[in-house]
Amino acid sequence: MNRIPTTFLYLLPLILCLVSVVSCNRPDTDDNIELQFSIRTNNSDIQFPSPTVHFDTIFSGTGSITRRFTVHNPSSNDVTTTIFLAGGKKSYYSINVNGVPGTVNNESYFKDITIPKKDSIFIFVKVNINPSLQNNPFLVNDSIVFLTGQRKQDVKLLAYGQDAHFIIADQGHPSLRFKVVAGEHEVVRWTNEKPYVVFGWAAIDSTGTLEIEAGTRIHFHSNSGLWAYRCSNLKVGNQDGTLGEPVIFRGDRLESWFNEDYAQWSRIWINEGAQVTINNALITNAFVGVQVEALPYDNGTIDLTHDSSVKIENTIIRNTQNYGVLSRFLNIEMTNCVITNNGASSLQLEGGEYTMKHLTIGNYFRQAERKLPACYVSNKVSVYNDFPMDVNAEFINCIITGKLETEIEVKKGEKANLKVAFQSCLVKSKNDSDYFDEYCLRNEDPKFTDTDKLDFRLLPESPAIGRGRSGIGVDKDILGNSRGDKPDIGAYQFGR
Repeated sequence: MNRIPTTFLYLLPLILCLVSVVSCNRPDTDDNIELQFSIRTNNSDIQFPSPTVHFDTIFSGTGSITRRFTVHNPSSNDVTTTIFLAGGKKSYYSINVNGVPGTVNNESYFKDITIPKKDSIFIFVKVNINPSLQNNPFLVNDSIVFLTGQRKQDVKLLAYGQDAHFIIADQGHPSLRFKVVAGEHEVVRWTNEKPYVVFGWAAIDSTGTLEIEAGTRIHFHSNSGLWAYRCSNLKVGNQDGTLGEPVIFRGDRLESWFNEDYAQWSRIWINEGAQVTINNALITNAFVGVQVEALPYDNGTIDLTHDSSVKIENTIIRNTQNYGVLSRFLNIEMTNCVITNNGASSLQLEGGEYTMKHLTIGNYFRQAERKLPACYVSNKVSVYNDFPMDVNAEFINCIITGKLETEIEVKKGEKANLKVAFQSCLVKSKNDSDYFDEYCLRNEDPKFTDTDKLDFRLLPESPAIGRGRSGIGVDKDILGNSRGDKPDIGAYQFGR
C-alpha cells in the first residue's frame, strides 16, 4: 500500500515551558518578573510563557463565545500589571479581569492590576462575530498585552470570522504540515454550501478520493496547499464536462487589495500515479498554480511505473508569483484554459507527455521583471541536474504571447528524445524553428479585449478568429460557446 510515508507523520514533541523566576541574591521586583499563563484545555491546565487562546467553535449564528485563562505571579512579591487589547476599540474581542468587565477604548485600560505573591488572576475573553457576514476575515486575530514593570508579554487571540469548514494540519514535518482529508480507499466530497479554509496542506492519501463540487470556494492560509499524493484521486467540478459555477482556489485574505497580492498560498501539488480531473476552476494568487511531479523516495530514486492522468479543462490559472503550471516527468492534458500573469514561465514542461488544445497563455506580468518565457519545454529535468527524460508535447490552436520578444523556448538535451509540435497556433517567437507548422501565426497581435484586466476574449479584428484547426474534439470554448466548423485559436470563441 502506497501511503503517505511515516517520515512525514512524526510530530515534534510539545515542550511545556513552566516558567518560574527565582533569585538568590535579591528580592523580585516589578522590573524582572515574568508572568505565567495557564489555559484550561481538556480538563487540565497547561502553562506557557506566551499562549494562544483559540476559539475553535464553528459558528452557526452570531458568535458570542467566552474563553478563560489565568495569569500567575510566581514571585515572592506583589506585582502590578497593566492589561489591554492590542486592537483597541476596533477589536472584535472584549476582556474581563477578575469579574470586572471592560472593552479597551481610548479611556479604559485595566491599569495597575495587583497580582498578590504566589497568586493568580482570571482573564475572561469574549469574541463577538456575525459569521454570516461575507466581508469578515476568515481569521480574527488580536492579543492581550501585559505591561509589568519593564517587561511586555502578550497572549494571542485567534477566532474564526466566517462560517466555514476549517482544515487544520495535524501531522507531518515542521516544513510540511498536513491533514489527510481523504484516507486510503476513502471517498470524501466537499460541497459548495460553505467555504473551506485550509491551514497547512490538505492531503489526499494513496487510493483516497476527494471530490470537489462545482461552485465550492477553497481558501488557503499562507504556505498552505492541496496535495494529491501518489496514486490518489482528485475530481474538481462537474466530471461530465458541463460548466457550472467555478471551483475557486485562492488565499484566505479577503480584503480587496489582496487580489493583487501574489504568493498568498503555495500550490496544488500532484504526484505520480494520481488521477486528477479539474473542470471549470479558478486558481489564483498562489506561489505556483499547479505543480505536477514525481516525488522522490528517501533514497532519491523516482518511480515512473504508475500511470498518471492529469486533465485540466475550462480553467483559469492567474496571478502566480512563480509558475502557472510546472510539470516534471509526468503527463498533462489541458483544454480551454487561460494561464496568465505569472512571475516565471506560465507553462514549464520538463519530460513527460503533453497535449494542449485551445490554450490562451498571455503573460503580461508587471510586478517585477520576468526573464523566463511564457512557455518552456525541455527533455531535461532541471532540479535533478538536468536528468534526461523523453518529452512529447503537442500544442493545437493555442495562443502563446506576452511582454517578452520571444515567449517560447524549447531546450533539447542529447540523452533523451524531444518531440514538440505547434499546430495552428498564434505564437510570439523570433526564433526560426521546425516546431511551428505552416498554419501558425508568428508575432501577430492577438487583439485581446483588455490585457490589463486579464480579459483575453478576442476583439472583432483578431487574426486568431477562424484560424484554428477543426476536428480535434473540442466543440465548445471555456465559456461553453459552440466553436462551430471554424474554431478560433485560443480558449475563447469570438461571439459572431
